[in-house]
Order: sequence, then C-alpha cells, then structure tokens
Amino acid sequence: MTRFAYFAGHEQWQPEELVHHAVLAEEAGFDMIMVSEHFHPWVDDTSASGFAYSTIAAMAQATERVEFCTAVTTPLFRFHPAITAQAAATLDRLSGGRFNLGVGTGENINEGPLGYAFPKYAERNARMTEALEVMRRLLDGEKLTFDGEYYETDRAKLYSPPLHRVPILMAAGGPKSATLAGQRADGVITSVRDPETTRERVTDPLRAAAAESGRPEPVVAASRWTIHASTDDEAWEALTSWRGLRAPGRLEAVDPATLRERADEMDRSEILGMYAIAPDAATIVETYTPLVSDLGADIVTIQMTSTDQEGLITELGAEVLPALRALD
Repeated sequence: MTRFAYFAGHEQWQPEELVHHAVLAEEAGFDMIMVSEHFHPWVDDTSASGFAYSTIAAMAQATERVEFCTAVTTPLFRFHPAITAQAAATLDRLSGGRFNLGVGTGENINEGPLGYAFPKYAERNARMTEALEVMRRLLDGEKLTFDGEYYETDRAKLYSPPLHRVPILMAAGGPKSATLAGQRADGVITSVRDPETTRERVTDPLRAAAAESGRPEPVVAASRWTIHASTDDEAWEALTSWRGLRAPGRLEAVDPATLRERADEMDRSEILGMYAIAPDAATIVETYTPLVSDLGADIVTIQMTSTDQEGLITELGAEVLPALRALD
C-alpha cells in the first residue's frame, strides 16, 4: 500500500508556518511529512532557513498520527554521524515513534558557509559509507567504538534511545548512491522526472544491491517537483524561493545570492520548463500517477509550491489523495 508524504520546504517558509502546514497535511490525510534540512536556502531575496530538527520537534507536538522524515540531512560535515543519530533518536521519542531519517551527500551551499571543504562525490560517498554504519549501530543501541578513515567514536552510546527502529533512507539520483543505499540503508529518497530512467538508474541497482547483501526489500520514496499554477506568471511567483535550485553550479555555490543572480539571468521559460506545472487537481493526479502505477514507489512525496499553500494542502486532501490511493 503506497503511503503519501507532503514536502515541507525550509527554503521557502519560516518554521512556524511549516508547523501549521504539517497540521493541515495531517488533517488532509497525508501519512508523512518530508522536511528539508538546509543551512542556506536557494536564493537570498524570498527565502527562509529554519533549523529542521527544531521544526520537526514542534511538528511532532502539534500532530498525532503523521510520520516525519528529513529530506534530507547530511551527516558528514556540519553534523557528525553520531550527532545525527542522537538527533534522530530524540525526534523519535518526541514524536512517539514517528521519525524516519533521510540522509544525503549534500551540497556546498550548506557546508561551505561554515568553512567545510566540499569534496568530490567519491569522498562524500566514502564518508557516507562510514556514517551509515555509525548511525545504524548507535540507533540500534550499541555502545560504539569506531575507528574509520573519516569518523571516530569512543564508547559512544545513545542514552535517550529511539522508541522504535528508525529507518534510514538515503537520497539517490544514480546507481552509485542507490547501490550504497541498498547495501547499508533501508531504502532511497529519489526525485523522479521519468519513471523508466529512475528504475534503470536507482531502483534496479538499489534492489540488486540489497538482494546481494542479504538485506530486506528496500523502501522507495519517490518525489516530483510540481508547481500549482494556472499561468506562467503565477508559476513564477510560486517558484520564487526555489528558482536558484535549477541554476548552474548549484552543488558548488555557497552564497544564495549567487544562485539568485544566475537564475535571474536565465530565461524564465527555461527554468519553468524544468518543473511540472499543474493548474488543477486532475493534472496533479496525472502528474503523480506514474510514481504509483509505473514506479511502484512505497512512499510518494507530493513536492509542490503554490501562491496559496494552505489552499493547496486542502485541495490535495480533498481531491488528489483519494484519487491516488484508488490506484493501489
């Protein structure tokens, strides 16, 4: 049975607004809230950048049923993997066992502003290999002495352990990350434009690696970026906080002003063409149907921005979720 998640983006809304959105999403019938974790946003003029762990704690107190997942945090630089595990365990307790940990190899816009070098993917992948082991062993209750190439612990233990086994999902857009997720994590978080490409590059390598490692069937959490708008002008207004996300050099940039300047030098139609645009509920259903019926994702994240986000959440609950659930 497919579960449906609502994406709460710290790069657009202030944390108190996101807590309200989480309450609305639970009322609308969502099963999970995917919460982005950033230090810097994608632009500097219409943006926000709250601390995700605090926001999720507040969301947990304001809701009763919905689960949470970081989408995603990077346990490699700003946060030692043991600190990430401690944060996950604490959030699991505060939510009554409703927390999932989503991790990824990151972007320089979150690490560079704090003085961390942002290495090439090979080193980040190697760091993640160690980080996944450290986090899993700590979350599973071990007193851990670990001597890796990048991380060390000396009899580290979580003395406020999680209430349930916290799943760890790893962001993956290609076979290398998908393979590591299959070997070391509980599944992937992946953004989908074409389901067949995602199957070839992400879910097939994921499942093959999990099978070869003797691990359980991995979870696939799939999302797609969509703008809720009827015209290009409305779409651009809705996208304003995210327009730097598709600007050149986004993985290497440090200053959101740089990405804003690059995005604003591009033709608007070029940026808008990188997103699905859905003016009504029927089109939203059509946009996300392939993630359910073609890809067979376990979790489908509706990742949308609108000029009326609260109205969008209500519309998703009333007209979109029932139609997507009927596909199962």
